[in-house]
Amino acid sequence: MFSFTVAALVFGVVFLAELPDKTALAGLMLGARYRASYVFVGVAAAFAVHVALAIAAGSVLTLLPHRLVQAVVGLLFLGGAAMLLLKKDDGEEEIKKPADQSFWKVSGAGFMLILVAEFGDLTQIMTANLAARYDDPVSVGVGAVLALWAVAGLGILGGRTLMKYVPLALITKIAAVVMLALAGFSLYEAVTG
Repeated sequence: MFSFTVAALVFGVVFLAELPDKTALAGLMLGARYRASYVFVGVAAAFAVHVALAIAAGSVLTLLPHRLVQAVVGLLFLGGAAMLLLKKDDGEEEIKKPADQSFWKVSGAGFMLILVAEFGDLTQIMTANLAARYDDPVSVGVGAVLALWAVAGLGILGGRTLMKYVPLALITKIAAVVMLALAGFSLYEAVTG
């Protein structure tokens, strides 16, 4: 039976844990460049997959070596920062039109980015633990996916709003620096355990 209490508790915990995470940054960057609805569909689908995996796998995700997960996440951040820093700036700061960036390309990019970057993430492991603790996979799944969608939506809308006031080149450089810092932190954790 569905429990609104469990779903609300999970929503609060997952929302607060994910808010300062890389998801908001990824959503901000994608939302600044592409059509927000296309980005959200891809990101939302990836989060639904992550929550389903967390619920299904339960405690299996916690068995992954923490150092390995942190090393992979660190390398992904380094790659993302390199892509942002090495991207040629053609001076175009307009949001891409759907004709230039199709629904499938944009939503697929959002899906793949979140699918890879969030695998083994704290909130995925937390969701698996909450599902095991409450023995209520539906309530936990609904609370977790709604929390993740809320954070993604805030990031995407934040990117759209930010573009009105800050040049895309500056946003890209700041995002790259943040990604480098996150890469350093993740690699440090991988080395020190």
